[in-house]
Amino acid sequence: MTPGFRAPVAMAAGLAVAFGPVAGIAQADPPAAVVADPALHLRGVQNARDIGGYRTVVGRIVRTGLVFRTGQLNNATPEDLAALSDRRVRSVHDLRTVYERALGPDRLPAGATAHWADVIGHAPPEVIATTLTGGDGLYRAFITAPGANEAFASVLRDITGADGAVLFHCTAGKDRTGWTAAVLLTLLGVDRATVTEDFLLSNRFRNASQDDPLNGVQESWLDAAFDQANQTYGSFDAYVRNGLRLTDGEIGALRARLLG
Repeated sequence: MTPGFRAPVAMAAGLAVAFGPVAGIAQADPPAAVVADPALHLRGVQNARDIGGYRTVVGRIVRTGLVFRTGQLNNATPEDLAALSDRRVRSVHDLRTVYERALGPDRLPAGATAHWADVIGHAPPEVIATTLTGGDGLYRAFITAPGANEAFASVLRDITGADGAVLFHCTAGKDRTGWTAAVLLTLLGVDRATVTEDFLLSNRFRNASQDDPLNGVQESWLDAAFDQANQTYGSFDAYVRNGLRLTDGEIGALRARLLG
């Protein structure tokens, strides 16, 4: 499949699933496509796409044009920045460590405000060393590392009140960014199979095999993060409320803004 192409939404176990079939899950007749192409088509920014267009388990659609996920913005071209400005990106959340930011400072679109929330900068050194290569340990640290919950929560809270679109990113736009997107889509009511498909789409956008830990992602990594959320907090819902400390009001506002 051509990178960046969003296949028609299929049905798996009665739930909407984007980007085609999921291994091991029986497929029913697909309804019409929700979004044909999530790609932002930026030249200097990898893995840049809209998180909208997915159908939730109750049939609502995640609005497009409000939340974007990308890799780092240090190589954004003037045309890329203009395109992001045209998409009304007003808030950019950088989830990288101090070291990563020093190596590749962001270039921001005009009118955007920068926010920095280091997800794993206070994790054990052996975890920080896996920042670019993924793995179960890194994804479990998204739940357990000091400061990680606050970092992810800051992105979600900003989305509810942003005057314009919100963009979040890490270095490759696949791991810290991938978990942020997974949490957001799950909160909005998108089913797990679809969330996993969105996560694995990084392999297509980065032209990577799932066996390439530097450039790709693996389903087991995402499973590890969800499993750690369950282990630490008892359930995903408890992780959101007791880990991320999002209130019912904040969750409601997030859904009101992003669900059509």
